[in-house]
Amino acid sequence: MPSAAVVGTGLIGTSIALALRGRGVTPFLLDQNPDAAHTAAGLGAGVVGVPRTPVDLAILAVPPQHVAATLREHQLRRLAHDFTDVASVKVRPLQEAAELGCDVTRYVGGHPMAGREQSGPLAARGDLFHGRPWVLTPHATVREQAVGRARELAELCGAEPVVMEHAEHDRAVALTSHAPHVVASLLATRLLHGDESQLRLAGQGLRDVTRIAGGDSELWTDILASNAHAVAEVLAEFALDLHDVVDALRDLGTCAPARHRTSRAHLTTALVRGVQGRSRIPARTAGGLRLSGVAAGS
Repeated sequence: MPSAAVVGTGLIGTSIALALRGRGVTPFLLDQNPDAAHTAAGLGAGVVGVPRTPVDLAILAVPPQHVAATLREHQLRRLAHDFTDVASVKVRPLQEAAELGCDVTRYVGGHPMAGREQSGPLAARGDLFHGRPWVLTPHATVREQAVGRARELAELCGAEPVVMEHAEHDRAVALTSHAPHVVASLLATRLLHGDESQLRLAGQGLRDVTRIAGGDSELWTDILASNAHAVAEVLAEFALDLHDVVDALRDLGTCAPARHRTSRAHLTTALVRGVQGRSRIPARTAGGLRLSGVAAGS
């Protein structure tokens, strides 16, 4: 990939640019916030400004609700021959791009499955994507060259390309990323009601469970709203499970021992199913993650 442009120099965009620089590609950096672009350039991520001629691939590192408009803007400006994005929702951006009249034959959705709770270019890392899945969601009319360039981008960043259908991707991230963020945030909210003597007892377990709650709230509002139905489905099922656990605990907190055996059984079942569910998370291998249930790109 001789040339590339990164539109949006936050955590993900700047991390991509740093990874590309490490592989000999100097990206052009564009951002509505000039300070962010110059900060990324100061880190060695590329050069600020619009290229004189179209680059091979433009990476749109903007929130889901802005992907379509950004794609249209930069296609009209002939920024690149092909385009990809890194948004964590895939159905809505493609639909909106088609509605805006974008040339979707030159656009392939992408989503690197990596991130940090910090935001902004100063949080970027060139190795952020090493060994991580990078989902590509090619649609029926996209040209092969666009898919090839998006795949090459993932590989240059040290990631493993994984091909998925748009709706399948959105259901998957609702389960594995979006709903967990809501749960972590709601649990962290409970800490607002604790006094300092209680919070001094916080251990690593609480820090692990609530770590992702430190993410950018505006960005996460956009992400959740863009994948609202799929996230709501996961959380509705979670709420039923939580309700059962609450009922069991309330029973165990009463002085009615006749119900304790049943309630203990319900509680144990919930904990055992948690152990079983966690065991299904793919284990890390020397080359990254061992993927299952998705089609890896060849």
